[in-house]
Amino acid sequence: MTITRIFVLAKNVFQEMVRDRILYIIGFYALILATVFLVLPQFAATTENKIFLDFGLAAMNAISLIVAIFVGTGLINKEIEKRTVLVLIAKPVSRSEIIIGKYLGLSAVLAVMIATMTVIFLIFLQFGKATYSIPSILITAFFLLLQLSLITAVAMVLGVFTSSLLATALTFAVYLTGNITQDLVKLGRLSRNPGLEHITQGLFLILPDLSRLDLKNDAVYGFQALPNTTALITNTGYGLLYSAMLLAIAIFIFSRREF
Repeated sequence: MTITRIFVLAKNVFQEMVRDRILYIIGFYALILATVFLVLPQFAATTENKIFLDFGLAAMNAISLIVAIFVGTGLINKEIEKRTVLVLIAKPVSRSEIIIGKYLGLSAVLAVMIATMTVIFLIFLQFGKATYSIPSILITAFFLLLQLSLITAVAMVLGVFTSSLLATALTFAVYLTGNITQDLVKLGRLSRNPGLEHITQGLFLILPDLSRLDLKNDAVYGFQALPNTTALITNTGYGLLYSAMLLAIAIFIFSRREF
């Protein structure tokens, strides 16, 4: 069955990441939080809660992003470079199953990482008697996973037809630009330059609008002002559909490559 083969591929990716001790990064995250937690009392009491909230979520984002990009770009590319992809293709496994299975495997690793880091973060917040909202932290963590799953799909698309180094650089560029696409559109309108406005509008339409999946500021500076339920559902659908579209592109490119 297709689902069974996809599950086996995803499981293999997850187990390989565990063997590579990628989850040890969670311990690094805990160490960072502990260090900042000890340093924070030196700051003004009125600001230290928000500083720790902001830092904790930003560190979680940065660490998970590094894993998503560096591992994501190599999931298929390394198989191609080492020619091990020939072994996979020789088996009764379709190329679409390879793409989907590896994507789901890395997404599972990211889910475990984010869930564990969120629990560690909440423990520190509770121990420090900080003012925070558990629902806002959990929703922010969920949307972080959506964002990183989308970036993983971007990394896989680029990794299918470029080198790992170039794919990594381009994925970082997509991530950085995707977080400011709305600002770029505003900048294009303010410039009153038709050419620049068309370019910024084109970037907005082509690149993922990652700001829709970034709720860190809402969690830190306004836990009572998270987007309404309709917006959350709409943004979730946006993230899932965009990821599915990118996977379809990756499958299309990979299915036409000859080895």
